[in-house]
Amino acid sequence: MSHIKPAPMDLSYRHIIAIAAPVLIANLAMPLQGAIDVGVVGHFPKSAHLAGLGIASQLWLLILVSFNFLQYASSGLAAQALGRQATGVSDATELSDILSRSLGLAVILAMLLWLFKPFILKLGLQLLGAQPESSQAAYTYLSVRYYGIIFELMNYAFIGWFAGQGKTNQMMMVQLLISIINIILTLTFVYVFDLGLKGVALGTVIGYAVGCITAIVLAKKVLHTDSAKYGVKTQTSSFSKQRLAEIFALDKMLSLFSLNKDIFIRTILLTLSFAWITRLSAQQGDLEMATNAVLLQVLSISAFALDGVAVAAESLSGQAAARQSRQQFITAVKRTGIITFVLALSLTVIWAFILPSFLSVMTDLAAVTELALEYRYIATLLPLVGAGAYWLDGIMFGLTAGAKIRQVAIIVSVIFFPLTYIVYELYGHEYAMPVVWFAVYWLLLSRFAIAGVILWRNQQSLIYNK
Repeated sequence: MSHIKPAPMDLSYRHIIAIAAPVLIANLAMPLQGAIDVGVVGHFPKSAHLAGLGIASQLWLLILVSFNFLQYASSGLAAQALGRQATGVSDATELSDILSRSLGLAVILAMLLWLFKPFILKLGLQLLGAQPESSQAAYTYLSVRYYGIIFELMNYAFIGWFAGQGKTNQMMMVQLLISIINIILTLTFVYVFDLGLKGVALGTVIGYAVGCITAIVLAKKVLHTDSAKYGVKTQTSSFSKQRLAEIFALDKMLSLFSLNKDIFIRTILLTLSFAWITRLSAQQGDLEMATNAVLLQVLSISAFALDGVAVAAESLSGQAAARQSRQQFITAVKRTGIITFVLALSLTVIWAFILPSFLSVMTDLAAVTELALEYRYIATLLPLVGAGAYWLDGIMFGLTAGAKIRQVAIIVSVIFFPLTYIVYELYGHEYAMPVVWFAVYWLLLSRFAIAGVILWRNQQSLIYNK
């Protein structure tokens, strides 16, 4: 295929917001369903149920988000494939192959996780230090949630693939559908059929199943449109041995695995860090664990909102790198950074006003609400504290800088775990809650600082080695 002069990239604020807005809307729907789960369980008669949900959610993150490299790898590779399309050295078939490999890997991982399910749940609940009653509540929830694990893994691949191409409207449709179905079914299963925690988990499983089917339909439409645009007939419907051998060629799978390996290491270390924070909370008792489960919804909701800009940063930085344009890359970094911190400041102001009302919706347990209000201002600042880490994550994923992503995670962890352990041993018994929040703040800020230094020092090689 001949090289052609690529059209200039659109790096205007309007275009960045056009990419980010659908993701922001879609992503806000995802923590909203989590917040509704917390709100439903927060009105159960015992705080152990809410503590159990908080522990279960963290363990599920440890199980599942450890494999969200499927999303980030798919996104970075798709962004760069799109950049190569613009120069005429690639076509829609490459995008089809990237999606096929990611989905194939998702199925394999789901099978392995099912095989080790009993061991994973038992060990995970022990490591998180759950109290007996909250541990049983967590196990009840996770036993049902596990049925949807294949759909959630495949969803990572689809979301990353759409996001990398800037197809954020399709991403929004899938995520909104998952959330709407989840919310409706959760409320139905709990309040109509009285299924308790099982009903909360079942609504999520069905939501992801429907979302996965929808994503398949939308992906086919995207590929059909791209095929017509580039005059190439894709072979996504062909299952011949030759075609499958081409898609899943060893060198291509190893290349995907190499990137996934680095992102996996990063994600598992990050998830273990939050699991460690959860353990510190759980050791204090069900009241503290329940309180932090509610307050950390501020971080979850804010992170999903900020991820909208991170996706735009990921897509645009990946395309700029594929074009080997340092100027376009720097412009993408600066403008997405400005939008990120403006959004973070806006979120902080919004939380300052609505947090008391948010707490009353989340739970009617007076002791939980009272303790949460003591830490309202610490929670309110979470969007600003975490914004830089999410923004630079997006840039580095767009560059498919797997080795650097891994390096950041290792450096952060080498500092984080010993530091927070020492601080907890020295002050945890007297100042338990402040120590937990010190750990949260340190984790977010150190990720931003270390990623910034590494990205700045290696920007030339990351751009021109694509």
